[in-house]
Amino acid sequence: MRSSHFAVFSAVVLATALTLGAITCMPGSALAVEGKLVLYTSQPNTDAQQTIDAFKEKYPKVEVTFVRDGTPRIMAKLRTEIQAGAPQADLLLIADSVTMEGLKAEGRLLAYPGADISAYAPGIHDPQKFWFSTKLITTGIIYNTKAGFKPESWNDLLRPEARGNVVMPSPLNSGAALIHAASLVRTLPEGWDFYRKLKANGALAGGANGDVLRQVAGGEKLFGMIVDFMPIREKAKGAPVEFVFPKEGVSAVSEPVGILSTTNNPEAAKAFVGFLLSEEGQTLALKQGYIAAHPKVAVPAGFPARESFSLMTFDPEKTLKDEKAIGKAFSDIFTQ
Repeated sequence: MRSSHFAVFSAVVLATALTLGAITCMPGSALAVEGKLVLYTSQPNTDAQQTIDAFKEKYPKVEVTFVRDGTPRIMAKLRTEIQAGAPQADLLLIADSVTMEGLKAEGRLLAYPGADISAYAPGIHDPQKFWFSTKLITTGIIYNTKAGFKPESWNDLLRPEARGNVVMPSPLNSGAALIHAASLVRTLPEGWDFYRKLKANGALAGGANGDVLRQVAGGEKLFGMIVDFMPIREKAKGAPVEFVFPKEGVSAVSEPVGILSTTNNPEAAKAFVGFLLSEEGQTLALKQGYIAAHPKVAVPAGFPARESFSLMTFDPEKTLKDEKAIGKAFSDIFTQ
């Protein structure tokens, strides 16, 4: 090989090596992201592990461990660690945006301005990009197939045929119920009078969504307010229940993800959030049986098409401010 040809060849090899090196070390690339992450989550254990396994397929150099519990207990653990000056979590993936709003107001979350949310509808995520919705777990109406009619409206729960046969979770026990009450009161013209009429019609409130499922599936009550996936999954197993998306709309818990401002690995944490927001990450939510927040991802089996139901307007910042007032109003009605 002539020396001039060799020089050109060497230059090409060197340039290629430098280019590949730059790509490998590029911030945000899969090979460049490494280290440890601790996820605090209210996801079921199986879902949490599936999420982590899928993330690690794309980011093999990141070691992810998780702590799983209900959102109130996860938050109690985190609060204790914060007070001790040693928060352990890098990421939160929890039930509701109201809790995230509280952390945002305290300066506990790290904004991720570079997050790609261009495919999502406005209002799904925090406008300042401190937290991001990953699912749409809606609350609608469950009914036992022995009921005398199929409810199509929230107001159908006020019908004489439903008297003494309606059950619902309490906002004092369920974050989804808090969001639902806030959404329903702001959507229905009657506001809190709707709940007063429910009480006058013999409706019962207390416990959580699992209690509602047990009572309606068991025939103790014929109607209830509940998160969507529970009755849809139980119906698939043979339970005598149906789920309805009322015509006025449904509320939704969005299972948001956020990065703690005290994270020790912000780049890996951003990669985790980015994965959950990607169409691939959202397809995982579908495989787990949830409505993905991404509008291009299909809905799970047993759910109606996206365009067949609507979401009620919800303001997490206002609900955070009104949380105690909502709980008190609800309690005053159903403890009288």
